[in-house]
Amino acid sequence: MFKFFTTIIVLFFSLPSFAAEKPTFHLGVLAFGTANWELTTLENAGLTQNAPYQLHITPLATPQSGKIALQSNTVDMIVADWVWVSRLRSQGYDYTFYPYSETSGGLIVPKQSSIQKISDLAGSKLGIAGGELDKNWLLLQALAQTQSVDLNQTVQKVFGAPPILNQQLVQNRLDAVLTYWHFAARLQAKGYHQVLNGQQILAELGIKQGLPMLGYVFNRQWAHKHQSALKQFFNDVAKARQLLCKDERAWQAILPLIKSENKAEQTLLRRRYCAGQVTDWSPKKRAAAETIYRLLKKLSHNKLTGSSEQIQADTFWYLTDK
Repeated sequence: MFKFFTTIIVLFFSLPSFAAEKPTFHLGVLAFGTANWELTTLENAGLTQNAPYQLHITPLATPQSGKIALQSNTVDMIVADWVWVSRLRSQGYDYTFYPYSETSGGLIVPKQSSIQKISDLAGSKLGIAGGELDKNWLLLQALAQTQSVDLNQTVQKVFGAPPILNQQLVQNRLDAVLTYWHFAARLQAKGYHQVLNGQQILAELGIKQGLPMLGYVFNRQWAHKHQSALKQFFNDVAKARQLLCKDERAWQAILPLIKSENKAEQTLLRRRYCAGQVTDWSPKKRAAAETIYRLLKKLSHNKLTGSSEQIQADTFWYLTDK
């Protein structure tokens, strides 16, 4: 009789309905963002089939809508930058950042343009993705200042969404655009010239470390609660990126997301995407982040960073966090 009841108890607790429920990670992702490439590959490759988590994806129209969704607890995680995370931490929010990509934007001009260096921008009509506080724009200004050039005074600024700026450049309504990396790559595939990219701007400012500006952003308490599953998610995302970079079938499967039938454009997008892979998040890179933070603080007059003199503690999250 004892053996009979023991068997019943074992079977009872072995039933799937009584198994520990997987946490669902609610991700807010830009509808046109490259994070979709990896998340789609996760599903295509079956990496989530036996994962200790489930994914629920909410498409976002703009980066700002993602920030609102995170702050309202509509989603658990978005892709954003660590400067914003540090600013919110200084305001009492418990968000943190895990690096996603080192690929940066670029300054793009027509192939036959006379603009070959920063000083050549004088008198030009410059399209800038984002707004006055766009990080690429602030850092370009910082580099220009080292050459005694005040871009705020010498260029006509046009702020707008990247697809619109690309279109205006093609229509010769702009002389140059400073835009995000995948929109820069699309222009280069059409024969446009990249004067500088974000990493070259940093290098000329004396920051030699490749540095991820974008990453997954989420609440630290939530991360600690789901630490094991979250670690597996980031490991799976890294596997998905490797598949996209090394497996032709995996890459072909996400081409509908890229929305391009131009082979040269597809090839360049893939090359730039893979070049942005984050291979380490070393102390040298974190020190470089502090240098960039101080530059952005000064150039934005605290509007981008807030009043804090340094990056807030726990802005960066690590897979080994306890």
